[in-house]
Amino acid sequence: MKSVIDEGVKSPERFEYDPTVTREYCEKAIRYILKKIDENLEFFTYKFPAPASVNNVYPAIDNTDWTSSFWTGMLWLAFEVTREARYRKAAEIQLESYKERIESRRETNTHDLGFLYTLSCVAAYKLTGNEEAKTIALKAADTLMERYFEKAGIIQAWGDLNDPEQRGRMIIDCCMNLPLLYWAADITGERKYYDAAYSHAIQAAAYIIREDASSFHTYYMDIETGAPRYGKTHQGFSDQSCWTRGQAWGLYGFALGYVYNRDGEILALNKKVINYFINRLPKDYVAYWDLIFTEGNEEKDSSGTAIAACGMLEMAKHLPLTDPYKRIYENAALKIVKSLTDNYTSQSYPASNGVLLHAVYGKPQGAGVDECNIWGDYCYFEALVRLTRDWKLYW
Repeated sequence: MKSVIDEGVKSPERFEYDPTVTREYCEKAIRYILKKIDENLEFFTYKFPAPASVNNVYPAIDNTDWTSSFWTGMLWLAFEVTREARYRKAAEIQLESYKERIESRRETNTHDLGFLYTLSCVAAYKLTGNEEAKTIALKAADTLMERYFEKAGIIQAWGDLNDPEQRGRMIIDCCMNLPLLYWAADITGERKYYDAAYSHAIQAAAYIIREDASSFHTYYMDIETGAPRYGKTHQGFSDQSCWTRGQAWGLYGFALGYVYNRDGEILALNKKVINYFINRLPKDYVAYWDLIFTEGNEEKDSSGTAIAACGMLEMAKHLPLTDPYKRIYENAALKIVKSLTDNYTSQSYPASNGVLLHAVYGKPQGAGVDECNIWGDYCYFEALVRLTRDWKLYW
């Protein structure tokens, strides 16, 4: 693995423990999320929230986007923390649309099958033993495997596999899609799923992560020879900058991957990736939409920051007590959750049907800028559940 700089944590005093973030504080925040879910349940049982809100209100869409499962995942979290049947019933109703989607191959030309089927069907199987959900998720894993190019060792992100403009594109987000394949390997005993996921993780670590521990959003590989080509961005500020949500997907994805692959080198690399993120958190601990910005008038991204909090909490689980980063990562997550809770929720804008305000979907495309993003709502909820319970991964 190439040499990557470790910045360390430049101001560790910022991440001292905050005694105000108690269990009751987090439980109160969870109760607010449950209130928002209850308000939305009628609208989002047979429909789903769009990826991003419009004027802080999510439109209702069919199960056609890459983001549907973040809402279904919120329903499963709600069921898990309350054991109330209405959340399970709504989530199980939605499973039918995931089944239809994978069987009809509708909007499945994407690596985000990992997102879609982990937080919906794998979660259903783990929580309730639903055998049909397991079967659906395994079918999704098989479909995801079709996007694996063995010579390049990667899973192509999106688009027609024969499109020369898309061929060989991997993106940092895919680190979060790999748990579906690792899970499939565990369930079936078939090594091919594990090998594809682990190969992609190694290639992402080798090429998407730069020498300074920042990340490209996109990296192109030659699928015929396996040779690396070049990195660029689709959603970041520039090809040389570091897109916040991408860095967050990466640091969380590498931490989740370690649960399955136990690769100590990737775990060590992930410390550097996390430190890069932490060192660019502004005064209120909520990152701007690209980590090139640490102050000024650019938009914040509450969603990317919520993802990072989950990743830091997962990473800390795998570090020994003697590792000073363990405490820093846990406390950084607490600082983030406190800032999101105190300053970024829709309690300040009750007309919203979202949970977290001030997120950014795609700034270069003008999509979902300073809006609610459904993955941010999910990850904020997940972080709170992690802080209050011995939560077992859906991932």
